[in-house]
Amino acid sequence: MQIEIDKKSGFCFGVQRAIDKVENLIQQGEKINCLGDIVHNHEEVNRLSELGMHTIQTSDIGNTSNQTVLVRSHGEPPSTFEKLKANNNKTIDATCPVVSKLQNRVKNSYAEITGNNGQLVIYGKKKHPEVIGLNGQTGNRSIVVTTSDDLEKIDFDSPIEIYSQTTMPLEGFSAITEQIKERAKNQIIVHDTICRQVSGRVPHLKEFAKNYDVVLFVSGKKSSNGKSLYEVCRNSNPNTYFISSADEVKAEWIKVAEKIGICGATSTPQWLMEEVKTHIENNYHNKKKE
Repeated sequence: MQIEIDKKSGFCFGVQRAIDKVENLIQQGEKINCLGDIVHNHEEVNRLSELGMHTIQTSDIGNTSNQTVLVRSHGEPPSTFEKLKANNNKTIDATCPVVSKLQNRVKNSYAEITGNNGQLVIYGKKKHPEVIGLNGQTGNRSIVVTTSDDLEKIDFDSPIEIYSQTTMPLEGFSAITEQIKERAKNQIIVHDTICRQVSGRVPHLKEFAKNYDVVLFVSGKKSSNGKSLYEVCRNSNPNTYFISSADEVKAEWIKVAEKIGICGATSTPQWLMEEVKTHIENNYHNKKKE
């Protein structure tokens, strides 16, 4: 039995940077409160919690004072930073640099486009933390679209400027912007702000999945990136299975496989994929040899 972990799977730069900050601060003796799940992976959140990280929610900010609070890689709206400062908290900003740059662009573009009686549109998921942070740069006055049905929110007689959540699929962005262009009767400016470290995994995983009898896609159930990349793998290889931990591996998947590929999302830790590999080796690999 051959078992291989995809070398390009695992944390993207922004997530790894945030986790490194947490681990370094804990080593220095800091008590860290992370605002929201630091990553959409339950296993990794549990690991960091065991090290001493505490997770709080936005609703907790009003009761949080004189604490060290980390803003995760997804970013936050300006109002969050203002509330944390007002309560005398020490804020550690671990917003991904790609997201920070996008937030500034959205803020500046909104001021310019509205000065021209236009609208700023964000392609993304309305409740996703990154989109909440981006919308916050406009005072929550941008137009968030996810599907074709959301386009009815747009005034096509006015100028339109479009940005995208960094982790949305390129195909979806292209499709939605083409529909907007077809209906637009005024100036339209499209900014492709999808992170290539994320989108570049799509063609890679399409090919990776084809090389194995069985593919185990490891991801947290709350990860939108995980759900999307899992579908990419499954479309290339129907024998692709979504798991969140090693104990979810089923014997019937493994017993007929000679080559097993393990991959994951941008929110999947390397150690978790390695744990899945070790689990298979200890429970199935040796028995198959016998």
